[in-house]
Amino acid sequence: MIPASWFLRSKSVGLFRGVISWCGRQGFPLSNPTRTCLVGFSDGYYLMNWTSHMHRCTCISRLSMCTGSDPRGYKDMTFSSCILSIRFRSNALVTLNTDDDVARFSIGIPNLKPGIQSRRTKKRKKMSRKAKVNELKWYRLKAKKKMKSPNPEVRIRYKLEKAKRKEEWLIEKLRKYEIPKAPEQVHDPEILTEEERFYLRRTGEKKKNYVPVGRRGVFGGVVLNMHLHWKKHETVKVVCRPCRPGQIHEHAQELARLSKGIAIDIKANNTIIFYRGKNYVQPDIMSPPGTLSKQKALEKYRLEQSLEHTSEFIEKLERELEEYHKHVALYQKNKEITTKSTAGEESSSD
Repeated sequence: MIPASWFLRSKSVGLFRGVISWCGRQGFPLSNPTRTCLVGFSDGYYLMNWTSHMHRCTCISRLSMCTGSDPRGYKDMTFSSCILSIRFRSNALVTLNTDDDVARFSIGIPNLKPGIQSRRTKKRKKMSRKAKVNELKWYRLKAKKKMKSPNPEVRIRYKLEKAKRKEEWLIEKLRKYEIPKAPEQVHDPEILTEEERFYLRRTGEKKKNYVPVGRRGVFGGVVLNMHLHWKKHETVKVVCRPCRPGQIHEHAQELARLSKGIAIDIKANNTIIFYRGKNYVQPDIMSPPGTLSKQKALEKYRLEQSLEHTSEFIEKLERELEEYHKHVALYQKNKEITTKSTAGEESSSD
């Protein structure tokens, strides 16, 4: 080991590339700024003319001696010899550590904290097709054992965990279909008298044409059909089928907000009558931009239906698990009573 005080006499210590065994201070620059060729060493290392900015005190290896007749050790290399010897280059970074008053050379990127070596992240090996198939078989066998377990609690808990995972996946999927609502414009509906409402209700009921709202719910196509119907008629009939109890009022509010129409009447047979207004002007974009397309509305409906059935199934499994725990507790209680009674009979007979 070389003491660190030996290096402190020089002006500075720099970083350089190559494997170094002993270092000393040289009294001449590493390269001449006027030279336009490469400077080569005998062990395959080269210095370009852009290294002239390095100080005279830069440490270089005395074992990596330069080849050539020049006493200073320079050697002019031609382009062809550089190409032949380019495979001998090294990209290792050599640093000088002076911790604990001892000089040490290390190869690689210096650590910020002493004593900690750089950890390389291991690349995960790509699994073969056979390994993937074997892993899937193992998971299926594990699930099959739980499904055919003699313990009812194991079977119920396995189904419950699987249903909860599916519920989380469906909720995550449904978030993609949530459209951020734009700031609502101020809509001042017209004030209609009772006579006008009665007249519009009667004319709307007599119309045979209607706009259907099916399983997809309210989307851009429904509003487009309403505007096309209002082109020649004052009122439009909207029929919601199928419709859950109370859902028709939600559809009425949503359609009134998107179409800027007035809901005249909401019937019990899932029928809504809308009035376009006295000063109605057909908009340039009849399908609002903040709505789903026909295909996405159907995908959303299927996910909502699956989520509804999954939540019902989870509630059913939770009830079954609770009943099973009650049954086990009752069985243990009856067993204790019978053991006590048999013990009392034996003691009385003795």
